Order: sequence, then structure tokens, then C-alpha cells
Amino acid sequence: MTANSSPTPGPAGAASTADLVSQAAAQISTLVRDELTLAKLELAEKGKRAGVGGGLFGGAAVLGLYGLGLFLALAVALLSLAWPLWLALLVVMLVVFAAAGVAALLGKKKLATATPPVPSDAIAGVEADVQTIKNAAHRGRHA
Repeated sequence: MTANSSPTPGPAGAASTADLVSQAAAQISTLVRDELTLAKLELAEKGKRAGVGGGLFGGAAVLGLYGLGLFLALAVALLSLAWPLWLALLVVMLVVFAAAGVAALLGKKKLATATPPVPSDAIAGVEADVQTIKNAAHRGRHA
């Protein structure tokens, strides 16, 4: 053995099995880290959309409560038979309920785009990686 004590490489450019396994492990580790980073980013984006949708639903609830208060004020105005007052309250109430309906529809739309909170892009990437590894292993067995 020489003073260098490293294993003698086989044919030019051929790596040992240990080197190949080490390289594969490093590549798989990097691949898993990258896929986890992608999943984190995707879930953060969907979480932001869910937050906006939830905020719009909360706004719809607040506007709905104001509408209920205006409806009660309308009932009081009708009981007092003051025509201009109840008409004004009716118009304002309808506007508030319309705004609540619009906010609720927008909130529902935002929540629908955020669910399910599954990192589908990352999952598709992992499935493609697994298929590539399976194909490479299959070719390696038949080579």
C-alpha cells in the first residue's frame, strides 16, 4: 500500500459504491430540505389568504350586528309612526346589510381559495422526485 492509504479507484471516472451512496444521501437530504422549505412557503401563503377571508367574515359579522341595531331602531321608528325617520332608517339598514352581504361573499371566496391548507405544489414535487428515483432504480436493476 502507498503512503496515501486511499482506496485505488477503479476505471477512470468510476466512483466507489460508498461514494455513490454518500452522494445519494447528500442529494436526498438537500432535496428533502428544499421540499420542506417549499411546503413552509406554500402554507404561509395559504395562511395569509385564510386570515384575509376570516377578517372579511368578521367584518361581515360586525356589519350584520349594526344592521340588526338599525332594524331595531326601525321598529321603534315604526311604532312612533314618524314616516321620514323610519324611511331613513330603512334605507340605511338596507345599505348596511348589502355591505355585509358583499363582505361575506368576498370572505367566502378568499377562504375557498385558501382551503384545503395542503402544500399541493410541494406534494407534487415530492411525488415527482419519488417517481424519478423509482425509475432510476428500475433502470439500474436492468442495466
